[in-house]
Amino acid sequence: MKMGIVGLPNVGKSTLFNAITSAGAESANYPFCTIEPNIGVVSVPDPRLDFLTKLNNSKKTVPTAMEFYDIAGLVKGASKGEGLGNKFLSHIREVAAIVHVVRCFEDDNISHVEGTIDPIRDIEIIELELILSDLEMMLKRKERLTKNLKGDKSLEVELELVNRIVESLENETSVRKMAFNEEEEKIVRTLNLVTSKPVLYAANLKEDDLDQINDNIHVQKIKQYAAAESSEAIALCGKIEAEISELDPNEKQMFLEDMGIMESGLDKLITASYRLLGLISFLTSGPEESRAWTIKKGTKAPQAAGKIHSDIERGFIRAEIVSFDVLKEAGSMTAVKEKGFLRLEGKEYIIQDGDVVYFRFNV
Repeated sequence: MKMGIVGLPNVGKSTLFNAITSAGAESANYPFCTIEPNIGVVSVPDPRLDFLTKLNNSKKTVPTAMEFYDIAGLVKGASKGEGLGNKFLSHIREVAAIVHVVRCFEDDNISHVEGTIDPIRDIEIIELELILSDLEMMLKRKERLTKNLKGDKSLEVELELVNRIVESLENETSVRKMAFNEEEEKIVRTLNLVTSKPVLYAANLKEDDLDQINDNIHVQKIKQYAAAESSEAIALCGKIEAEISELDPNEKQMFLEDMGIMESGLDKLITASYRLLGLISFLTSGPEESRAWTIKKGTKAPQAAGKIHSDIERGFIRAEIVSFDVLKEAGSMTAVKEKGFLRLEGKEYIIQDGDVVYFRFNV
């Protein structure tokens, strides 16, 4: 699960990246201090795993993880190579979704590449560069398809689709705002377009503004912009996240309570990313380890088993399942079985978030 953190220079991308991964990426008050993308892996917090580990006295606890790519600040003209733009844009094509950090704070000590604070303008600058980058790619593909069409009529469907995409991009509309049928969706996925990727907007606030998030006009505008394109938006403070990342779990909870914050920006970011990508987690647990596994919502039991090992998917017999909440209330797997709460599910069962699963298989 790869997320690319993008935005204009000096909006707080590297500060946020450092906070969520504790990776110590270089951060400075000038553009392009990040040239190659910094990559950090962060464990996805899941209290359910702690319960399962204690329940089964597991030797290991293995949470699922997310990869974050800190991609250098894009500027106007990035699609034409300004500010090493082409290099940066190629990094974005490698991720599953984009976290677009938008600056919503004034600070005389941190310059803004555009001179003033205007989140929607900043979003549109980045969006246009991504659109222009995709347009250049699609025009080349259109030319190639047109040339090859004479000898291969099967390319007609793709050419018609590419023509629609080109028209949309020329009208400065991202591909993710377009509608496709199932066959077209498969083709679009092979095109690796940056504007087809889902976007999570992260409004980066000052510490003083966190207790008035709902009244912040910048946050309201970003949420309205995100809603209009069926994207997600969250508000956080990169500086506070950096402070939280230095604390142990107990101190973290006390810090959040003192700040009057219900959950950290990292937790909000992960929750929103899961929703955006349509992801859920199922759980396995035993004496050796308790582990969370990430799958797409709607995944059937055999394919979920394949996340663990291809042999389990190939030899799938059945899945023994109890939802985590039922297990927690029962107190033990023995009690679950005694009360008849353990379910036996076959190949058509769709795994649900929080399912505790044991797969039976034969190879």
